[in-house]
Amino acid sequence: MRVLLFTGKGGVGKTSVAAATAVRAAGLGRRTLVMSTDPAHSLADSFGVALGREPTIVAPNLEAEQIDAQQRLEDNWRDIRNYLVSLLSWGGVDTVEAEELSVIPGLEEIFSLIDVKRHVDSGKHDLLVVDCAPTAETLRLLSLPDALGWYLERIFPVERKVAKVVRPMLNRVTTMPLPQDQLFGAIDSLYRNLEGVRDILRDVSRTSVRLVVNAEKMVIAEARRTYTYLNLFGYHVDAVVVNRLLPDAVTDPWFDRWKALQAEHLATVEQGFAGVPMMRAPLFDEEIVGLDALDRLAQAVYGEDAVDEVLRHIEPPRFERTSDGYLLVLALPFVDRGDVDVFRTADELHVKVGPHHRSILLPAALARCEVVSAGIHGGDLRVRFASPDQGQERGA
Repeated sequence: MRVLLFTGKGGVGKTSVAAATAVRAAGLGRRTLVMSTDPAHSLADSFGVALGREPTIVAPNLEAEQIDAQQRLEDNWRDIRNYLVSLLSWGGVDTVEAEELSVIPGLEEIFSLIDVKRHVDSGKHDLLVVDCAPTAETLRLLSLPDALGWYLERIFPVERKVAKVVRPMLNRVTTMPLPQDQLFGAIDSLYRNLEGVRDILRDVSRTSVRLVVNAEKMVIAEARRTYTYLNLFGYHVDAVVVNRLLPDAVTDPWFDRWKALQAEHLATVEQGFAGVPMMRAPLFDEEIVGLDALDRLAQAVYGEDAVDEVLRHIEPPRFERTSDGYLLVLALPFVDRGDVDVFRTADELHVKVGPHHRSILLPAALARCEVVSAGIHGGDLRVRFASPDQGQERGA
């Protein structure tokens, strides 16, 4: 099953482009599902029909749904929330306040992504199109499995064993609610689901992210940051869609300055995203609502090309053997050396770009090696490793 994720700064038209992609794919005979994980759903508005929390048929070969984030929260967080509420209530927090405090902001959006795994596992469709939340929220969602993974793989098993041993003794001396196996099971199930989502989204043969931008300075800057961070976490961007360009048919002198600015920003996109396929869509003289309008948008974006092909192939982070050690290569476009912080702890390499952090588990062959240098070269982060004796001879 092919998976396409569309994201971009709020207001650039990503929902319209995602819906248009789904319409075109369905018209070509692909069994297509388009779903929205954006808390401010507008997918139903694009189709001009009512959509619910389960797939609704909107055209031959095409279904659409708007994720009910609250329901997904109930399904995935209930056991954890119940324990947190009981613990907070035991500590003297009012029940209503405890209910509110037991839900971490953003959880609803996180659980929406689990539907990606559910639909992929079902095998009912050929293509899944995901209208994601705006870029900042999408980055937070996509990085969650990495953030939870370290804790759940290293600390969580120890906590579970300790709790099982000390629970009988503590039950005799305190009334504080103690975590039960049901709670640990819920946490483990949540992580496994998110881990499955991560594996799907990082499968470059199956999943691609497409960035939607307007020819505006702030929008392009946001898209460049998003592209960098997606590369940091191993997600594959295979296209950039520049939306709402003034068409050549607009000749009124009042628009000359606007068209000149768009041309300037378009050149920035072409230069900054060199190597990434770029597609364009004009500013239409009508709202993009309904199947016919969406099909016209798809024609402008894709022409006669298939919408579900992998438009660009990139390599994931890779380790290479060198004459004096090993080399890690990680694509990090649009960053300078000063923007990146690299450090090593035990068997992990930590890469930090701005507020985002990724931990890369090192192969066993590098267990005794030291980081001797790290730098940005041609849009790649290149980290060199050497054995301890070689590391002493070379400068970092």
